Amino acid sequence: MGCGSSKAATGDSQRLLDHDEGKMRMSTLSAVGKANVNQLSQEYDNHSKSKPTQPKQAQPPPKLQPPPSPAKPEEPKSKLPSTATPVNRARDRIDAIKESRKVELNGVRMRYAYLSQRGHYPDDPMKANQDAYCVEESLTPGKQDAFFGVFDGHGATGDGCAIYTKKNLYKQVSAHLEKARKHAGTQELTKEAVQTSLLRAHVETNKGLHRNPTIDDSLSGTTAVSLYMHGRRNRITISNVGDSRAVLGQESKGKNGRPALKALPLSRDQTPYRKDERARIRATGARILSLDQLEGLEPIVDASENEDFELGEELDEGGDPPRVWHPTGDYPGTAFTRSLGDAMAEELGVFAEPEMLTREITPDDKIIVLASDGVFEFLTNQSVVDICAKFQDPLEACRAVVAEAYELWLQYESRTDDITMICIFIDGVSTDLRSSARDEPSESEVGELEDTVENMVMTTEGLRPVRKNVSKEKSKEIQKLREMGKSMRGKEDAEDADFDWKKHATEKTAEEKARIADAIKASIMFRNINDEQREMIFACMESVKVKAGSWVIRQGTTGDRFYIIDEGRFEVRIVPDGEEDATGEGGHIVHVYEGSRERHAHPAFGELALMYSAPRSASIVAQTDGHLWALHRAAFRQVLMQAQDHRKELKKVLGEIPYFQYLDSDGINKLAAIMDEITFGRGENICEQGKPGDSMFVIQSGTCYSVHMSSNGETRRSNLKAGSHFGDEIFSGKGKYMNTIVSLSTTTCWQLDSNLLKQTMGPLLQGGSMTAGKKK
Repeated sequence: MGCGSSKAATGDSQRLLDHDEGKMRMSTLSAVGKANVNQLSQEYDNHSKSKPTQPKQAQPPPKLQPPPSPAKPEEPKSKLPSTATPVNRARDRIDAIKESRKVELNGVRMRYAYLSQRGHYPDDPMKANQDAYCVEESLTPGKQDAFFGVFDGHGATGDGCAIYTKKNLYKQVSAHLEKARKHAGTQELTKEAVQTSLLRAHVETNKGLHRNPTIDDSLSGTTAVSLYMHGRRNRITISNVGDSRAVLGQESKGKNGRPALKALPLSRDQTPYRKDERARIRATGARILSLDQLEGLEPIVDASENEDFELGEELDEGGDPPRVWHPTGDYPGTAFTRSLGDAMAEELGVFAEPEMLTREITPDDKIIVLASDGVFEFLTNQSVVDICAKFQDPLEACRAVVAEAYELWLQYESRTDDITMICIFIDGVSTDLRSSARDEPSESEVGELEDTVENMVMTTEGLRPVRKNVSKEKSKEIQKLREMGKSMRGKEDAEDADFDWKKHATEKTAEEKARIADAIKASIMFRNINDEQREMIFACMESVKVKAGSWVIRQGTTGDRFYIIDEGRFEVRIVPDGEEDATGEGGHIVHVYEGSRERHAHPAFGELALMYSAPRSASIVAQTDGHLWALHRAAFRQVLMQAQDHRKELKKVLGEIPYFQYLDSDGINKLAAIMDEITFGRGENICEQGKPGDSMFVIQSGTCYSVHMSSNGETRRSNLKAGSHFGDEIFSGKGKYMNTIVSLSTTTCWQLDSNLLKQTMGPLLQGGSMTAGKKK
């Protein structure tokens, strides 16, 4: 199985230089304004659209020119296209394996799949995908090893850098491993020998990229996360350069004693969020600032590296992370501290040496994910593993994760990043391999391996925080939609009150129910429904047959239905703000959904229409004949009301929490509906002071003990009973708990997950409470 690129008709890096000559590349910011800073940010966050014009010598690039002001948005056209866009135009945004592949490497049986989706950039809709991937099932013939890699390019020639790396890194890995085997006189290399070979492979690939005459990598490069599997030892070695990630899903017992997959990081993001990376970068004289800090719009906090302070935890609320800058020039602006390429950033410590982790695959290890940072901008490691665990096929897992990440990008940004993912399902592991390996690892080597696993796999320190807020541009768009939605509220409430779900109920076969259940199990909107409500949902689902070219949703119209694709292919089209849909085709194709009964794939769209009224942000057009299941907002709300009576006290408590002060009664009802019930045993630590967390709690029954230790050594203690809440400080602070909470008896709580809150209620909260209590 050879390496692949995420771009159609790829392989010729020379053509990657054929961008618009009139567009400008990164430059110093000393003489430019706000628009230029944003353009710089776009250049280095995969938004660049220009051809480099300078040589590779380390000198500042030319100054940017202010971009033209966007035109006012036009009203949606009423004209309908006669036919849908051709299949190749819809599908060329996605590059995926046709079907999952099975591989057995001595004692490890696994299946894998990959998928890469080109991002949506309103000002450059044909921008190339700068992600790439690589899979080599047999890295060295007869050696029972394999190589997987994901590469995320950035800058003007980022796609060329990513393609170069995916074509050359695995070759360098194979060559250096073979040299090590010959030097050691054995086919079974130690952990140290493997890691040394991988380090040399990355360094040599980086040198080759610098020397390549067709790719200007002075201000362009790529991140790289890879997995080398030594099949004869049941071992994997993860190498990471930059901020793409490797994540393990390991089987463990959940809080309620049920089996669950726990997400464990196999890599650490190399960004200015990490204290050790900040110290290393600053030692070169480089500055670390966000774009707003660079402009003087935000204060510069000069914290000691010894302080317990994570730079940028609040800076990245709206997509403005800390970046690396030259001591006297406003470049390179990288949001990571290691990469391949980026020649001008190397003198500032941004180099290509990977951090590595070697561990043994165990029977409890079930899923491994390698993915670009586009996946993790809005999804946590645990969220990704949870989505993957819902599927039997790694390809369907890829589709679901990428689709979820893509939708969150569109929800919180005006554009999307390129998104690439390799998903590996581990089906079986033999534990008797060591006896068959020629060189038994020594006790000291095994001890070092276990120490590495303990110290690196289990730590989450330094991970780039998941974005909690929308970008400034998207915030303006949301506010406009909110204002439009307010004008519809009265009419919406009246229509919902008159809606009788029983008149719309229809019988469903067992197979139909199974397909609907399969679709909604991955949706956060239905996670708390009981069996009775689930049956009501089944009954309320309307069967909708569509013809190719039919419009399911039109951008700008008010949404009132949620859709599940039972069968067929559907395009997502967007007319960018400020553009006119001159052809009446619905704008640019940014995504394609595919439903298939045969593959048990049933993606869904339009979830937010169940929560609130607002104009649709995109159009959905049928590419083929198909079948949908549709759920009306009024039916969904009436189903939820079945569970509201015993949440009256919960709603009262939520209404008194300052963070939710901007929500009206309808918003509080929706908030209460998405909260989970969770039970803790006596003496169980629910949260710990100073530790990061992702949930707040309201006590439903039972009692808890609260302890807070102040910096001067004073201790405050109190008892908490039913109706008390705790943990809401994680929403407006640094994501860390202020108190230690221990259950004094069996205690049941309502739990609100911060990521669930963001995904379902984010647009409703943007008007105020997402910033309530936030430091200015």
